[in-house]
Amino acid sequence: MKKPRTMRFWSVVLTLLLVYALVKWGIPTVSREITELPFPLTVPGTLMFIYMLLTVVALFLLVTFSDEHLEEFLYPIRRFLRGEYGKVTRAAGLVLVPALVGWQVYDVTIPKVQQPSSLRIQHPSSNFPKKNEALKNPFSAATDDEVDGFIEQAQANQVSFIPQVQADLDSWAEYIEPDHMLEAITTAPMHTFLQELAAGNVSRDTARAALIEKHLFEGRALYSMNCRPCHGDSVAGDGPMADGFKLRPINFTDNGTIETIVEGYTFWRVSNGGPGLPTEATPWDSAMPVWKLNLTEEERWKIILAEYDLAQKTPRIPESH
Repeated sequence: MKKPRTMRFWSVVLTLLLVYALVKWGIPTVSREITELPFPLTVPGTLMFIYMLLTVVALFLLVTFSDEHLEEFLYPIRRFLRGEYGKVTRAAGLVLVPALVGWQVYDVTIPKVQQPSSLRIQHPSSNFPKKNEALKNPFSAATDDEVDGFIEQAQANQVSFIPQVQADLDSWAEYIEPDHMLEAITTAPMHTFLQELAAGNVSRDTARAALIEKHLFEGRALYSMNCRPCHGDSVAGDGPMADGFKLRPINFTDNGTIETIVEGYTFWRVSNGGPGLPTEATPWDSAMPVWKLNLTEEERWKIILAEYDLAQKTPRIPESH
């Protein structure tokens, strides 16, 4: 059975409609199933234009591949223009097609009154536990008992460090043979503390400052091991892996970032990572891991202490204070 001469024309029309429907409604529907988000991922108008343009180019090449194909495509159009399908049909087509195109152009260009789109929130807090708002970094202000314990350890030269740095410090001590293990921390507060320790007259204020330097030393080491690849040495979001993410790692030195949030939120944010964020953080989700699965609470707090120090920022004071 010989196929109708109009088949070429209608196959082109149906292909255009099918590709448009697939991009317009198919991709968002499938994306919602894949991402399991409560909303579909919309297809940008530019992407729609690219897909349709590529489809038109492909169909043009198919239709003009031979004179026979071109003739089959033009056959129903010529019959329509000659009125062989009826003069009423021709008149209706010549009116409806330009009207449809004009309506489409009008609909695209006319200003519309609509609800503003929801913008991505950098620090979403809809599921931030309120009880965490008043949390304070336990390593930023040591108690008297903690300071006294630190002094006793220092006097015995038996100050303990986190396991991640202890092995390196032991290797350093074997090579350097320092008078005291704390000499590995070369900051001014630690130097003052070691001088008072050698003189046998250590004040609590000096020891407290030295203890914070120890926590910062450990925090910086943990930051380098876990956070530096993305956030960088300068904590400016310029680590060696930063360019690999659609949403660049946050710049802690920016005045609108960690300085605008309370420490409890920073701790919650670091603990839960990108997967723990609410929907306001989409569609460009953070790639930060769920650090509570890999780091202890102590390690997370020390990293946060180091981040604020490296960025030269202070956390926001809770409104309740």
